[in-house]
Amino acid sequence: MTTKKLQNAYYVTRDMARSVGFYRDALGLDLIFQDGEKWTQFKAGGINFAMASDKEAPEGAVGATVVFEVEDIAAMTGAITDAGGEILGERDMADHGKTLNFRDPDGNLVQLYQRAS
Repeated sequence: MTTKKLQNAYYVTRDMARSVGFYRDALGLDLIFQDGEKWTQFKAGGINFAMASDKEAPEGAVGATVVFEVEDIAAMTGAITDAGGEILGERDMADHGKTLNFRDPDGNLVQLYQRAS
């Protein structure tokens, strides 16, 4: 048995409405399903990404780092900070592209990746 793809990644959030607004508005993810304040599912390209309430997630669950590929990192930074994110830094990897590390409003580490031109 082999793994076919990343089916989902999720963060636990203390404020579902704030998190939904952040990922929908700042990062432009498509909202595909929401179960009230318990669970929200987004689509990022062909990958699922979700937010779970602390009541929905397993006890002691902690966030993971997810990486979203984008066309233009520079165009995203203003929306991230305007929506309550904290920019931590950018890394230029020359021929491989560049990354931007930031924290979302819940303090989860997130990374954007832009391919080299």
